[in-house]
Amino acid sequence: MANPLNPPFRADHVGSLLRPRELLDAREAFDGDEFDPIRAKQKPPELVALEDRLVAEAVRLQEDIGLQSITDGDVRRRSWFADFMVRLGGITVTWGTDGIVFRSAEGTVRPTPRINVGAKVHWPAGGIAVEDFKFAQARTKGTVKVTLPTPLQAHFYGGAIDKTVYPDEDQYWDDMIAAYHREMAALGAAGCRAVQIDECTLIKLCDPQFLEVCRSRGEDPQRLKARYLDILARLAAGKPAGMTLAMHICRGNSRGHWTTEGDYAPIADVIFTELGFDAYFLEYDTPRAGDFKPLRHVPQGKTVVLGLVTTKSPQLEAKDDLKRRIDDAARVLPMEQLCLSPQCGFASSKYGNPVTADDQRKKLRLVVETAAEVWG
Repeated sequence: MANPLNPPFRADHVGSLLRPRELLDAREAFDGDEFDPIRAKQKPPELVALEDRLVAEAVRLQEDIGLQSITDGDVRRRSWFADFMVRLGGITVTWGTDGIVFRSAEGTVRPTPRINVGAKVHWPAGGIAVEDFKFAQARTKGTVKVTLPTPLQAHFYGGAIDKTVYPDEDQYWDDMIAAYHREMAALGAAGCRAVQIDECTLIKLCDPQFLEVCRSRGEDPQRLKARYLDILARLAAGKPAGMTLAMHICRGNSRGHWTTEGDYAPIADVIFTELGFDAYFLEYDTPRAGDFKPLRHVPQGKTVVLGLVTTKSPQLEAKDDLKRRIDDAARVLPMEQLCLSPQCGFASSKYGNPVTADDQRKKLRLVVETAAEVWG
């Protein structure tokens, strides 16, 4: 079975890569612990040069492993979402442990973001990820994918929208969606044909714990789900022609921790059939994600990338186990609509998951080798 000419590919990945120590030290010296969006746009030339070199190295790493889908590894980002969000104007990010936390198998917890909107959301002239895309694309013959955080991130986590700025919340969503549409249009005009929306909010409404969080805020979970689905549908409707738009559904990924449990069943019939996304990167590395039955809702023409290889621990999966699970999924969705990837990035924040660079390479190589043996 041939590898598709367009993304996603049989062997794919979500995007972020471990940051080298020299970058972490340089960013710490520049940023400190607080993320200042104005200061972040005033990087010293030596930091920019270091990021340029490390992006080029990240591209070569992916090519050497055999990946066709190339990202810049999030080298220039402190976080998968914060760097993008604060560039939209009026958005600030803090961290807390009230109500929602990252959890680990060992019982430890980590804080989650609190996002506040205090001024009008707008798209900055020239775009946010456009120049980063151009830089990476100039250094590879592969297909450079750009990852963008879900717009829902700036609502579910805190949801504090200044009523004097947006007395009507619909105006806020109109501005947010318009900014995303302009960003995607600018990326498309620059030649980008693969964009991935990292979506980690809607799946929380499949977890009883978070249904209670919603109710404690005075939100009706069913109404909130309907609103979120509508926003994602409107977002996907602005996809430029010729661009593959994927959704990565994530249950949280921070230094080996997660936030959410629950399978895809409560949202599968809608996200696969009623939203205009072309592909779905789905976490399936632990029982927390449920079984493959929800894939029966995926229509012809859409692709599911099975996230069977975990980035949360160094243990390397057995190739035969991966093949068995792919076969299990193929009993629900035809093999030609399936691909393979890790379940998430290796470093959703600058600190990364508890794996080494060697672990990262081995896991990505495992994805490539397994895909070649499964699909030919």
